[in-house]
Amino acid sequence: MTVLKTSLRNFFAHKGRMALSAVAVLLSVAFVSGTLVFTDTMNTTFDKLFASTASDVTVSPKAAAADDEIPQNGRPETLPASLVEQVRKVEGVKDAQGSVASTSVTVVDARNKNVGPTSGAPTIAVNWTPNELRSVEIASGHEPRGPTEVVVDGATAQKHGLKLGDELRTIAATGDFTAKIVGTVEFKVTNPGATVVYFDTATAQRELLGKTGLFTQVSVDAKPGVSDDALKADVAAAVGGGYKLQTAAEVADAGRESMAGFLDVMKYAMLGFAGIAFLVGIFLIVNTFSMLVAQRTREIGLMRAIGSSRRQVNRSVLVEALLLGLVGSVAGVAAGVGLAVGLMKLMSALGMELSTRDLTVAWTTPVVGLALGIVVTVLAAYVPARRAGKVSPMAALRDAGTPADGRAGRVRGVLGIVLTAAGAAALVAASRAAEAGPGSLWLGLGVVLTLLGFVVVGPLLAGAVVRALGVVVLRIFGPVGRMAERNALRNPRRTGATAAALMIGLALVAGLSVVGSSMVASATEELDRSVGADYIVQSATGQPVVPQALAALEKTPGLDHVTEYKWVDAKVTDPRGKVTTADLAATDPTYVKDLRRETTAGTLTEAYGEGAMSVGSDYAAEHGVKVGDSLTVAFKGGDTVKLKVAAITADTGQVDKGAMYTSVATLARHLPAERVPNSLIVLASAKDGQETQAYQALKDALAPYPQYKVSNQADYKEELQDQVGQLLNIVYGLLALAIVVAVLGVVNTLALSVVERTREIGLMRAIGLSRRQLRRMIRLESVVIALFGALLGLGLGMGWGTAAQKLLALEGLGVLEIPWPTIVTVFVGSAFVGLFAALVPAFRAGRMNVLNAIASE
Repeated sequence: MTVLKTSLRNFFAHKGRMALSAVAVLLSVAFVSGTLVFTDTMNTTFDKLFASTASDVTVSPKAAAADDEIPQNGRPETLPASLVEQVRKVEGVKDAQGSVASTSVTVVDARNKNVGPTSGAPTIAVNWTPNELRSVEIASGHEPRGPTEVVVDGATAQKHGLKLGDELRTIAATGDFTAKIVGTVEFKVTNPGATVVYFDTATAQRELLGKTGLFTQVSVDAKPGVSDDALKADVAAAVGGGYKLQTAAEVADAGRESMAGFLDVMKYAMLGFAGIAFLVGIFLIVNTFSMLVAQRTREIGLMRAIGSSRRQVNRSVLVEALLLGLVGSVAGVAAGVGLAVGLMKLMSALGMELSTRDLTVAWTTPVVGLALGIVVTVLAAYVPARRAGKVSPMAALRDAGTPADGRAGRVRGVLGIVLTAAGAAALVAASRAAEAGPGSLWLGLGVVLTLLGFVVVGPLLAGAVVRALGVVVLRIFGPVGRMAERNALRNPRRTGATAAALMIGLALVAGLSVVGSSMVASATEELDRSVGADYIVQSATGQPVVPQALAALEKTPGLDHVTEYKWVDAKVTDPRGKVTTADLAATDPTYVKDLRRETTAGTLTEAYGEGAMSVGSDYAAEHGVKVGDSLTVAFKGGDTVKLKVAAITADTGQVDKGAMYTSVATLARHLPAERVPNSLIVLASAKDGQETQAYQALKDALAPYPQYKVSNQADYKEELQDQVGQLLNIVYGLLALAIVVAVLGVVNTLALSVVERTREIGLMRAIGLSRRQLRRMIRLESVVIALFGALLGLGLGMGWGTAAQKLLALEGLGVLEIPWPTIVTVFVGSAFVGLFAALVPAFRAGRMNVLNAIASE
């Protein structure tokens, strides 16, 4: 009880000094809790959507693509309409409805603007049936009743200013068709962002599938008392084994599984950044308790003198840490819910609708948040607590503070050098690895060891680095600059820990910047080296190029040639009888001009002859294939034929690495016309001297098809740079939390340092140091600590990034590029971070009463 009372007294007596540590715990716990609430809410949203749209049993084609896949030929797999009546007659069936649904569509308004989502969600065209009323209700107008009528979801109508009577043009693989909006619907559950348009059944069959008498699935409802599993068994017995049957639960599970990859990546990536914030927070907490223990040395000595044991003193400090962790974690869990709501609003603004009605706070979320916050805080305070327990009763007779342990400093230095050297050796091993798998393990080990090494050896580096920075940055400020330098050097352990918190975030920023810049530079070099086509036409969402768009493209004046590029699923059997599932690239013969592929054997042009193909060098080596061998190719949905290997392409670089080529003509001979895939990409080259005119003509020809973009090589490089840049900006945004916590650490260190030096500050003011000079001294001390952390972090990060790039070179990304503008900007920005962190501590120091400061103990 005495320990608890003492801890409570000390905690509330120093609550102001612990406030920033509590904020660090709060931010870290909030990020974890917010991530869990956000992803749980997304799961709830999709679960409700799947549950509301699924019938008791769904019958689909055996070869139907997953919900998140776009059919390569733009037409979904189908069922005969006669199956609906066959299913209706099954015992236990209450009703059966044929459905038509396609995600291979683009819908544009009267201004030729794509009304589809930009968030990655699909545009879905379906036929209107009574089943739709399970998930939607008509908000205005009426259901579609003929070939010129369409109904659209209300969110899309509101977002794009659509109203009843407006025309929408739907672009499908079978052609374009126009209809007027006759109604809007509102979802009964949250629609996460898909654009949905509804047509009458005959129109949907004709325009989306190419002819009537077909459906993409049959939705079956059970009679009362009949279970889904029993109904599924009865329907399966009636229709045979040529179809895929799923209960409502199985449909929901399949939908959940299709979303699991995306949600898991998002969840664990965000938790990873939260972990980094926790790691940075540890340094803040360690520094806080170390300084508080040092400032209370005499107090602790008195406690020891009147009978407190080491264990009691130790426990007293740990109880204070427990209280800090508890307060910060409770506030963090509450803030996490708010953060989740903010993320939902942000996602809604970006096009993924999430409703607070689905807000899900599982019981595990506060438990995880509280456990993490408390455990991390108590562990961080353990070393300062042990140090407090070692204070002897004689300390009551000395000034505050304890002498440094020289032996401990030497051990720390040796350990830090060993860890850093071992980490550097692992990074070297990663950069020299012959295979990506083992190299990645070496890279991970090197990152961890060098980070630990720099953290441990930081106090030793502080002396040399701070002095060097002092010569460059501080000496120009005269005596004030020299005092700031000496203050930073006074306690190297504290300076090293404070800088280490900033170092971690900046090391990750630098490392990722090097990797991102190297990826862009490598891709740019490869494009210059290998791509001969002047123009690239493709969809940002992966939509294949519909035939009508291809026809418009081929008629463009000023073009020398147009090259189609298709993918087809196939099973390839090598001469030894080993079967491999592969994506076979079917292109026009002009592809050899548009993409310069190096061959290790044979001639690539001959692979476009009748009954011929090429393989990659890795496949050839693994399967013992050489030019002249025949491979058995079974085209999905088509013939099984033997194709002769006419060339082996070198698997270097990234573009089409490992690709097997054959001609579009070969594909057409061995696949039914309706199963021949549309082109994923179309390449084109202009006639000599007509590049500018052909570029504009291509854009004009494809203007009616806004889902496709025409890029010349310069455009393509810029798009690649923008994509990498956007990804890095997201990562930097997530890392900002760790940097914010690090800044709080600098603020806290300076604030506690000012309290620790109260008497010293009073004496300096008494002998003539002005308030302005005092504030400048504290700001300069903060700047030099921030620059010290930045130097360590940027140097470490560039080492990580260089090793990672050497590893990526195994995958064809062979150019190392250091983004010096980013590195310099971050370094200079760190000085401003230091200035910002010192504002409040410097202001408080300047307001001290001189006499009271001198009289303090």
